[in-house]
Amino acid sequence: MESDLRIVSYNLREHLAIGELSALVDTHTMDVLCLQECDSTDIPEEILGLTLAASTKTNRLGLALYYRKDRFELLGTSLFALMKSMHDRVMAPAHERLLAARLRDLTTGQELIVADFHAAPLTASNALRRKQIGLAHEKLAELADGVPTVMVGDFNYPWFRAGLRKHLLKTGYELSITEEPTYARSGFSGHFDFATTMGMKIASVLSLPQGKSDHRPILLLASVAA
Repeated sequence: MESDLRIVSYNLREHLAIGELSALVDTHTMDVLCLQECDSTDIPEEILGLTLAASTKTNRLGLALYYRKDRFELLGTSLFALMKSMHDRVMAPAHERLLAARLRDLTTGQELIVADFHAAPLTASNALRRKQIGLAHEKLAELADGVPTVMVGDFNYPWFRAGLRKHLLKTGYELSITEEPTYARSGFSGHFDFATTMGMKIASVLSLPQGKSDHRPILLLASVAA
């Protein structure tokens, strides 16, 4: 048996797009919503049927993950600090760059890990971001213990993604990227937001219309074999 899964990831650009969430959830039906650059002191517990599973606490601008309570049982959440970039050391702290939730589908009984990820900014090197992605996958593998896993978020990786894809395939992860850019600001556009998955089939990943953020939300449609 397979079950369709709809996941949206959105970088709020320093919490600027927080007011768009109700309309986003209302327009694009989703099972999980992953946010980056949100102020955890100013986010709702519920958004039109989505329940807050967890959010970061030590970041000024961090992560939050919502899930549809009428579809999933929340089995647990985990927060992880990944290696720091120079930006993290001299600017506002970003200790927690990975938030994971273990969910059980109430209809099929299928368990899965959904993770929200925010890589170091462009001031860091691609090599550092690859290490962060690899470390995040290692942490998720420990949690997953073989169940399907999806990690979405802002990877800050607009160039040389072909090399990243090859690297990830060696570790068993598939990279899914939208056709249209997910970031646009000051005349520059690129693909920053995407997904990595293991044990899942990806039907599509779409860039949704841009709002106040310099990032566009992305919508991932996947299926998990029960």
